[in-house]
Amino acid sequence: MTNTMKRLADRLMKTPRRLWVVSFVLFFMLGGAFSLSTPMGASPDEHAHIIRAAAVARGQLGGTEVMVPHRVASIDGNFAETGVQLPAWYEDLKTINSCYVFHPERSAGCAPGLASSEKQITEVTTAAGRYNPAYYLAVGWTSRVLDGVSGLYLMRLASAAIGAALLASAVVSAAEWHRRSITVLGVLAAATPMSLFMIGMVNPSGAEIAAGILVWSAVLPILMSPDPKLLTRRLARLGIGATVLISIRPLGIIWFLGAVIGGLLLQESGALRAVLRRRAAWLWTLALGATSAAALAWTALHPDHSVIDTPSDLTTLKAARWTFDSSLTYIRQMIGYFGWLDTPTPAATLLIWSTVVMMLAMLALCFARVRETVALLGSLVGIIMVPVVAQGIQAPQLGMIWQGRYLLPFAVGLPIMAAAICVKRSPVTGVPWRRLVALSAFSLSLANMAGFVWALRRNTAGTDGSFFLLHAHWSPPGSWLLWIVVYGAAALLLTLFVMADDRSLTPAGSQLGLGRAIGRRGQRKVAPAA
Repeated sequence: MTNTMKRLADRLMKTPRRLWVVSFVLFFMLGGAFSLSTPMGASPDEHAHIIRAAAVARGQLGGTEVMVPHRVASIDGNFAETGVQLPAWYEDLKTINSCYVFHPERSAGCAPGLASSEKQITEVTTAAGRYNPAYYLAVGWTSRVLDGVSGLYLMRLASAAIGAALLASAVVSAAEWHRRSITVLGVLAAATPMSLFMIGMVNPSGAEIAAGILVWSAVLPILMSPDPKLLTRRLARLGIGATVLISIRPLGIIWFLGAVIGGLLLQESGALRAVLRRRAAWLWTLALGATSAAALAWTALHPDHSVIDTPSDLTTLKAARWTFDSSLTYIRQMIGYFGWLDTPTPAATLLIWSTVVMMLAMLALCFARVRETVALLGSLVGIIMVPVVAQGIQAPQLGMIWQGRYLLPFAVGLPIMAAAICVKRSPVTGVPWRRLVALSAFSLSLANMAGFVWALRRNTAGTDGSFFLLHAHWSPPGSWLLWIVVYGAAALLLTLFVMADDRSLTPAGSQLGLGRAIGRRGQRKVAPAA
């Protein structure tokens, strides 16, 4: 059985083009299953992003500023939203979930249906009106193809396709290492259930997280495993991932610099000089500089005029302490917290996922050199302290608004970096190591499936409903059983990638997805165990 699975894995990864296509299909199945099995309005702030995307697709990059009273995280305020001209049914997106949101014991069966008439045009406000329009243009065109709910599901699938393309390119980058099973495991560990959930929604956070995974997956081999034949293609993937990351929000510049600094701490001697001598590196630097300038200019020209009544006793120190005490909650949110942060993943998913990530980190620390240890520990400290510092600074003006997914574009670097260090430094090879990697990947697939079923149960039957979804009050298009099968099949098939023979890939001159393809390279010899 094991040999059969290895042969199948080798065939799936035989060429870079095939690997990218298969990876894209599997990640699209995962994100698309979330897209089609989640009710409209059952993900954070999706109504605001849908309205923004539909407006941008109709040429409305801006709009009229409208002050709207809101209560967010127990804090009242007048929020500056953007008024746009859309069919009147878009306004219903704001309240369609009101009967079950923040009530996980209730299913989505109580929600009313959506109209689809395009005749009555009215002003609809969105809290996402100041955001960079690039992502919204990429997904909003679907609202011009189909009307009503069908167009919204298509919009979600467009978002899932963007995320799947970025993740597929990350898998190809991971497969270039000479012990690719470990580095591919790092990418699979980075693609948490929360990442896949957000990829399947109309929310720029999903593309941002997927771009973060691609940036880390591309920058580390450039500096840790330099290969002149692969450099141009690696730079292309890094540039594309960084462009998406920075275009979504200016904070992406910080996440990108964090990945670059991590790569510089881990670099091999002379790797940076080789990069700086390559013309493509300077062209991508200019492109990213222009992208960063445009993103910062857009933000500066669209300030937030919201007036929020934060408590007078909410000081920077108090907010920082509260955030530090909530660190475990944020970590759990990075692994999986579905709905409007009202449905945490089951304990098994949290336990398995955190165990695999920490196992990679601990193994890496066992083999790491001084600079590599600094990079790993710095990443761990950053995962805890970045929210503490960020929310401590902004809480007196904006309140306690931090969510774990905000940090995921940076936090995904931990398992990817740990896997790269294990590949570079670990002398251990053979059956025990391969068995550990395969069991870890299989465990992640089961944890992933459990998270998906848990989110589906919350929407179809409620958390107090039937454990086996036998008495569902809401059913997604096609039935809940169909999407469990689709999601489970994709999650299990991804496990095959870590079972292929450990041989890296070299350029063959073909074109590949988001960058240029890489060809095959003969198997490298791995140093024997001491």
